[in-house]
Amino acid sequence: MDYADILVNIRRIVRAVNLESKRIEKEYGISIPQLLTLGFLRRQPDSKASHKEIKAFLKLNASTVTGIIARLEKKKLVARLPRMQDKRVSLITLTAKGDELLDTAPQPMHQQISDKLQKLSPEELEHLNSAFQTINGLLSIDQVDAAPLVAGEIDSDTPA
Repeated sequence: MDYADILVNIRRIVRAVNLESKRIEKEYGISIPQLLTLGFLRRQPDSKASHKEIKAFLKLNASTVTGIIARLEKKKLVARLPRMQDKRVSLITLTAKGDELLDTAPQPMHQQISDKLQKLSPEELEHLNSAFQTINGLLSIDQVDAAPLVAGEIDSDTPA
């Protein structure tokens, strides 16, 4: 094995993530960040969360999350519920339409990977983590934001 094999494997991973993102957007009309937001809301008590909680889950900046929520609201997949005690803050809730979409949408790739990683032994996990740390160091991306999304997915969620 030489270094070219590693580069090809990295390209395969990036390509698979991009293809999945495009497929989900085409088939379901939502981006990966939007799908992650809907799934997060479904897992919350009463399917409601604050903008701040969604932002913390997605690990994205506030303006990007605002855009994601606005597009979901426009598609009637979520709704804003103003808090009576504090009019400046609203809760975001999953609508029946959003819940139905989640029933038909596929599990995001990162969730599939997470499920499979949980089945690895501690030694296998450590070996894999060490390999990724080495790659991150080689690419000088140690300080890049570790949001659960790739840039292409985030960019696809911003207005053109």
